[in-house]
Order: sequence, then structure tokens, then C-alpha cells
Amino acid sequence: MHTPSSKLGFFFSDHHRWLLQHIQKRLRNRADAEDTAAEAFCQLLVARVDPDSIQQPRAFLSTIARRLIFDRHRRRQLENAYLERLSSLPEQVAPSPEEQLLLVEALVAIDRALTGLPAVVKAAFLYSQLDGLSYVEIGRKLALSERTVSRYMKQALRQCYLAEMAP
Repeated sequence: MHTPSSKLGFFFSDHHRWLLQHIQKRLRNRADAEDTAAEAFCQLLVARVDPDSIQQPRAFLSTIARRLIFDRHRRRQLENAYLERLSSLPEQVAPSPEEQLLLVEALVAIDRALTGLPAVVKAAFLYSQLDGLSYVEIGRKLALSERTVSRYMKQALRQCYLAEMAP
């Protein structure tokens, strides 16, 4: 009888090469492909999935990898947009490279926390928290009532709280 960790070890050895090649075709970058493949197997480990219960391993791994690639792409877009915005600031008020890194990490954490919320809810939250806009200003910008903006903010803040409390 195999232990759960040895089952995952066999599963890894049976499918890692295929998954790495599959991801590398999509990303065209070996280092990112290796990171993504490792993260896919880490997710299996954290989720405590019994490899024997997976009927179509390659389809299963491919789905996880596709989500991870999408998350990576979205994170890079977010980082690039933020860094582009920072580059337009006058040098005397621009954050240092260390501060920029911390800010980008915070943005990625916020993005993760807001995963699953509609784009308009995320936008309302970001306008409030990053741009300091009032609910009335956000409502004008997004063509929403102040009450709807308030409801969206509660939804986003609740999501952030739940993400913070998650193990």
C-alpha cells in the first residue's frame, strides 16, 4: 500500500515531463514553465488530492496549468500597468525600486484576494483604495449609483477579509 506522498511522487514522475512540455509550448519560456509545473503539483499537494482519484490526469493537470498561466498573465499585466503609471510620476515623488517592489507585491496580493469578483466590483475597490476616489466619484466614473458603489465596496472588503483569514 502506498502512502499519499508516495502516490503523489509516482504521479509526479509519470506526468511531470509531459506537463512541463505542454506548458512550455504555451509560455515559450523554460523557467516560467518549470515554475508553473511545480506550482501545479504544489496545488495538488495542498488540496490533498488522491492521485488515484484522477481519471484523466493530463486533462486535470492541463486545467490547473491553464489557470496558473492565466493568473501569471493577469499579474504581469497588473504589474506592467502599475509600473507604467509610476514611470509617469516626477522623479522626486516616485517610489524607490524597493518601494516599487513592495507596492507591486501588495497589488498582486489584492488581486488574489479579489479573485472571483466581477470586474466592476474590483474596479470600484481599486478606484477607492488606490486613487482615493469618493463613492460619488466612483459612481460617476462607472455609471453606478452611490448605493451600488457602497454595496460593491462591502463585497470587496468582505472578500479581502476572508482571503486574509484563510489558512
